[in-house]
Amino acid sequence: MGSVTGLAQLVRDFSLSAVIAGFVTVLVGFTSSAVIVFQAAQALGASPIEIGSWMFALGLGMGITSILLSLRYRVPVVTAWSTPGAALLITSAAGVSMPEAIGAFLISGGLITLCGFSGWFERVINRIPISIASGMLAGVLLRFGLDVFVAMKTQFVMTFAMFCLYLLMRSILPRYAVVSALALGILIAGVQGLLRVDMIQLQLAQPVLTLPQFSLGALVGVALPLFAVTMASQNVPGVAVIRASGYTVPISPVIGWTGVATLILAPFGGFALNLAAITAAICMGEEAHENPAKRYVAAVAAGGFYLLVGLFGGTVGAVFAAFPKELVLAIAGLALLGTIGNGLAAALASEKEREPALITFLVTASGVTLVGIGSAFWGLVAGALSLAVLRFKRT
Repeated sequence: MGSVTGLAQLVRDFSLSAVIAGFVTVLVGFTSSAVIVFQAAQALGASPIEIGSWMFALGLGMGITSILLSLRYRVPVVTAWSTPGAALLITSAAGVSMPEAIGAFLISGGLITLCGFSGWFERVINRIPISIASGMLAGVLLRFGLDVFVAMKTQFVMTFAMFCLYLLMRSILPRYAVVSALALGILIAGVQGLLRVDMIQLQLAQPVLTLPQFSLGALVGVALPLFAVTMASQNVPGVAVIRASGYTVPISPVIGWTGVATLILAPFGGFALNLAAITAAICMGEEAHENPAKRYVAAVAAGGFYLLVGLFGGTVGAVFAAFPKELVLAIAGLALLGTIGNGLAAALASEKEREPALITFLVTASGVTLVGIGSAFWGLVAGALSLAVLRFKRT
């Protein structure tokens, strides 16, 4: 009965703008980091079929968790693969066999599950002030806003036309601003011959089961670093994005279920699933829907598109690769403009916390990486330290 009621609610809340936001979420997520996942699989000696299995497992995991968690909490919960984790595998996989790597994925997934359901992670994350979290969010997304104008250097006509139509639609029909800009971009790219549709071939992915092996080297060199990087560089910003967007969701079970999904799908190549940050913000902005309570539909739609990514593996990769890079940069930046503005406004709202929030923003936007952990985490650390020092000085 509850599932029928939930489905009826989903139908009532359905909107085209939410579906487009879901598509843009997957488009940006896939085109920005899929090549890193491919390289990570290749670093472990994966065959083309095994690489397809990795995409199957990751797409299935992201799709199911995004759909079920968003429907469960009526909040846009978007999951993703761990891009820093994939980058880590590229550099740390030397001398590690595929079965040993699968064993490491299972250990990492088990640790994520434990940190999630035990509440340890949520107790730590609850100490982050909203101004610091918002500064981190704005810093993470700044590059995407700038890329709208960077893309004009090489494809001025297409990106400038998209930008102008976006502004026009924001004043007339703001809900369809991103949709209209995307449609115009595809049209212009087609006219200019920039769509590489000849590369697309329909092919289903074949899941390949690899039995795990456990070794001390893979534990120390892969499992523990993969766990740390995923939690610090992915889940911390992911939670901050949810909260900075004004949503409340029980963090412990959400993180726990991403760990469970990793445990189930690791033998097929699902190396690490976690909360999305950048792409999640697309589903949480007003472009998805003017009513925040109905934006969860965008995350459900993103989950549906991720299921297609999993089922068709390399075929979907070719579809997304058919879009010119400038179109992807432009539509991502336009979809995130409102979120960037809201993040900056929330970060700078409190005069007492303004400077630490600004430091968080600048460190995050700098892109600095230390000990394999990305700038979002170090931005939070810098902001928290700044806030602690300033509060100590006042006392």
